[in-house]
Parts: sequence; C-alpha cells; structure tokens
Amino acid sequence: MFTYPNIDPVALALGPVKIHWYGLMYLVGFVGAWFLGRIRAKKIGWDVEQIDDLIFYGAMGVVLGGRFGYVLFYNFPAFADNPLILFKIWQGGMSFHGGLIGVLVSMYLFAKKYKHQFFVLVDFIAPLVPIGLCSGRIGNFINGELWGKPTDFALGVLVPGLGDMPRHPSQLYEAALEGVVLFIILWLYSSKPRPTTAVSGLFLIGYGAFRFLVEFVRLPDAHLGYLAFGWLTMGQVLTVPMLLLGGFVMVKAYKKGL
Repeated sequence: MFTYPNIDPVALALGPVKIHWYGLMYLVGFVGAWFLGRIRAKKIGWDVEQIDDLIFYGAMGVVLGGRFGYVLFYNFPAFADNPLILFKIWQGGMSFHGGLIGVLVSMYLFAKKYKHQFFVLVDFIAPLVPIGLCSGRIGNFINGELWGKPTDFALGVLVPGLGDMPRHPSQLYEAALEGVVLFIILWLYSSKPRPTTAVSGLFLIGYGAFRFLVEFVRLPDAHLGYLAFGWLTMGQVLTVPMLLLGGFVMVKAYKKGL
C-alpha cells in the first residue's frame, strides 16, 4: 500500500496559460505513435512523410470522437438539457469508445486521400494505439480520477479525501494491460505477415478483454452507477460489441487467408 502523492495536475503555469499533465500525456501518445509509425512505414515501404498527416488525422479523431462519445454515452441527459456542454472540454470527459469511432472515421478520410486500402491502414495503426492508451491512463492517475474500489491488495493506494481504505489504482492497471501488454502483443503479432483485418481483430479482442476485466475493480461513473446485476458498468456494455466484432473479424480474416 502507498499514499497517493496529490500531484499538481498543472505541469507548467506561464501567467494565465496553464499546461496540464493530462494534455502532455496525450502529446506523449501522439509523438510515440508518430515515431513508431515511421519505423513501421519504412519496413513495409510506405511513404514515411505520410505518417505526419496520419497522426494529425488520428489526433483529430481521438479528440473529437472522444468528446462526442463521452457526452453521448456517459452524459447524455446533461447534453439533452444543454447541447453546448459538448464544447466545454475544460470540464473534462473523454470516451475511448467514442475516440475509436472518431479514429476510424479519420482513417477512412485519410485512406481516401492517399489511396490506401482502409482495412490495411487500420491494421497498420492498431499497434500504435496502445501507446496513447497507456499515456492517457497515466494522465488519469496524475489527475487523481477514475479510482477503483476499496481493497486490501498490496498495490492499493490510500487517496486523501476518499476514506481510510486503500483503493485499486485502476488507472495504472489499464495503463499496464491496455497499454504495455497490448502493445507488446500487437507489435510482435504484426511483425509477421497476417491476413488483412487480423491485427485489427486482435486489437479489439485484447482491449475488450482487458477493459472488461479492469471494470470489475474500477468504480463506475457516479452519475451512472452500475447498470445491472450490481456490477455491470457502461464500460463493459460498450466493450462487449468490441469482443464479439474482434472475434468475428479474426475468424473471417483467417478463413479468407486459407
């Protein structure tokens, strides 16, 4: 057990301008994806310079899709009362599932512009996504948000203001599983030729499984609570289709490859 250090979410303040750690973590994710994307592009003979535009398209998809997704999936009543809440990004709130949809839309537009096959492009970026997932969850930890349930587990964190019981650092669990472990799996798997869409399918299965498991120790959003059975969360509901689609996509990919 250790005590949460109450990290200042503002990394740097220059007069009225404040640079937050959370924003820097997004930057780390995009830069990491750009660096590794260039490496992958060289290996398969793609134009390395296109990776700059690829990351820009992806960043727009993450930010816009993530915000839309959070408002629609997790805070729709507030959106219905005041649609302008969509633009109040300073209040926080991003959704992975919305970000995923946003990235897919942006990749479709990128594929059309540069004459790439859409599914080949999605397979290309799949191993790059966990970098941003890892850095984003570390940003959640720095912000002191998305804590897990009380626990006596050795890795429990005592959070000032949240009672006397340590809590699961669910943000770090997700950073490790959805970030580090998933990256290693996808990077190694995609290092050899695979049927088209197989890498994307493995990403959906890997992320879906890890997210579903961590949700058991992560507290649900306070305004939503558990949706059913005393344990089912919105995160799990949104993740089940990913698992099913991922399995379907991989089976279909290998059937075509036979």
